[in-house]
Amino acid sequence: MDVVPAGGENDPGLDGPRLELDRMLAQLVQHAQQATAAEDRLRGLLRANGSIVAELSLGTVLRRVVEAACELVDAPFGALGVIAADGAGLEQFIHVGLDDGAVTRIGDLPQGKGVLGTLIDDPRPIRLRDLGADLRSVGFPEGHPPMRAFLGVPVRVRHEIFGNLYLAKLEDHEFSHEDEELVSRLADTAGVAIENARLYEQARRRQLWLQASADVTRELLAPDGDALRCIGQHVRELADADVVTVVLPVGRSGRLEVPVAVGEGAERLTGISYPAENTVSEAVLRTGRPQVVADASDPARNGNRVLRLADFVPVGPCAAVPLTGSAGVRGVLVVGRLHGRRTFSATDVEMATTFAAHASLALELADARKEAQQLALLEDRARIARDLHDHVIQQLFAAGMTLQGVAATLPRANAVDRLEAVVDQLDDAIRQIRASIFGLRPHAVGGGLRSAVLEVVAEVAPALGQEPVVHFAGPVDTVSDDAMAHEVRAVVREALTNVARHAAATTVQVLVEVTGPLLRVTVVDDGAGLRDVARRSGLDNLSRRAESHDGSFVVEPGPGGTGTVVRWSAPLAAW
Repeated sequence: MDVVPAGGENDPGLDGPRLELDRMLAQLVQHAQQATAAEDRLRGLLRANGSIVAELSLGTVLRRVVEAACELVDAPFGALGVIAADGAGLEQFIHVGLDDGAVTRIGDLPQGKGVLGTLIDDPRPIRLRDLGADLRSVGFPEGHPPMRAFLGVPVRVRHEIFGNLYLAKLEDHEFSHEDEELVSRLADTAGVAIENARLYEQARRRQLWLQASADVTRELLAPDGDALRCIGQHVRELADADVVTVVLPVGRSGRLEVPVAVGEGAERLTGISYPAENTVSEAVLRTGRPQVVADASDPARNGNRVLRLADFVPVGPCAAVPLTGSAGVRGVLVVGRLHGRRTFSATDVEMATTFAAHASLALELADARKEAQQLALLEDRARIARDLHDHVIQQLFAAGMTLQGVAATLPRANAVDRLEAVVDQLDDAIRQIRASIFGLRPHAVGGGLRSAVLEVVAEVAPALGQEPVVHFAGPVDTVSDDAMAHEVRAVVREALTNVARHAAATTVQVLVEVTGPLLRVTVVDDGAGLRDVARRSGLDNLSRRAESHDGSFVVEPGPGGTGTVVRWSAPLAAW
């Protein structure tokens, strides 16, 4: 018989050690696989970190953070919500994984409610197996993909919450603890990259603002430059704004005007005038400090101060910065963005304020140069007038006396007549030169046509029960003189008085414009309209004033047959 050696292959005593060895080998393989997977994920984290920190554009960094997070934990959907400056909801929502059709079907992007809002209120990581089943969930809008597993982690920048990173899967297998750790470490790197991008962006924008300050100074000191419009255009571009207005006080009338507007609704805004009381601009003029408005359409959020810009353009976030010169605040720059856009940051306001201060100094330099040029012109005109009076007229007078003396010695009458005619011509030339000398002398400068109209509006406003909206168009002050200002003052007063007496209007608009060779005054109200009245002395006065200047006067129904339109015009040559 055969003898099987001890410890042979059929020995039952070997099964135990062999099974234990198999288990150990399986564990080693599993640990090796886990180590390899961990190494792969760490390599993925390093690649993701490298791709994020390599970018300097903030917008690109934010999108790359979302893409890298999705790749890192194999999530088909991801988003980064940037928290608004006031902490109320999300200011931006950068998403990955939804095509344009899905975005269109969903409609408005999340504003930071439900689970997203919980992460804003309590910035700690959240992992959910089924997002829709969570009590904090507000549900999905129609057309939204059926997301299940959810992971959300905060993104901090210098210990402050910048936003939150959201990841989601279609299946309900919850994200692992390792996924949370990896995404949290990615969020830490994202915070550093975002801070670097913000610092780079701020440095680049500061450089642009400084360059713009130099450009504005150069343009303002150039001849025939439109100083205020130049400032408005630069601010709109650099502040990423939709509309910019320059607001200036009108003497001591308690009113403000907008001589220049750039951007959305510029045509409607340019030339308007309104009371300064309870406005944001009035606060800036009084305190000399900038004001930031989160929503211009809600005065309750702005200390019950209104922003007239919102009456003409649907703006939301706005900033009002002072134009501060050596003598104090001379005006206000109001910068606005349309509803739905981000609010102005502290850096935005700081750079705009610095730019406005530089621009104000440039304006003062430009004004000083213009005043010096005007003074030199007046001095030159005075010198010419003196020379004409002291030399030319005296020489002409002496020549006339000589001719008269010669004529007295001549025997022939026809020769005497001819010399007397020459003497008369010399006298006429002397009179014309005297008239020219009077025209060369400096005259007292009045308040101008603009100030005259605004004074009348402020005077008649109590009788109207409201403040009329006043618009100016064209070079009204450049072409006007005291006589024109006096006449237009009378026309506006007469027209507004008629509205106060007969129209019972709720809105009144006054337009004074210079177009080509004509000066036009238009008064529009939404009152009772034209009526047959026995006394038309006011309208007759307006008609006679127009006729006296070879102008025209028309009274007609307002748009749609509501109210009244008064049109009065006269050629500029009439003055």
